[in-house]
Amino acid sequence: MAKKWSQKIRNWITNQLDLPEDVMMDFPRITMVGQIHIYIENHKGLLTFSDNEIRIMLSHGQLLVKGESFVIKTILPEELLLEGKIEKVLFITK
Repeated sequence: MAKKWSQKIRNWITNQLDLPEDVMMDFPRITMVGQIHIYIENHKGLLTFSDNEIRIMLSHGQLLVKGESFVIKTILPEELLLEGKIEKVLFITK
């Protein structure tokens, strides 16, 4: 019950103060440049990585990116820059 009210309060504050939803709602911000780069902010950690698949933990599930020739260019506590040929981006809910 408390979690439901907390979500409603966050929605109300976000709307009233005109704040970005990704900041208040703990959503990831994902930016893609064509099929070659994907920049993910506000992630919770790297689960798996290979040259054709990466799985990233989010606050509300996971993000699965599939493709070819993946290289992690930058990895910080809440930011990740992936380079390669991106074919699929999937959200996996809990």
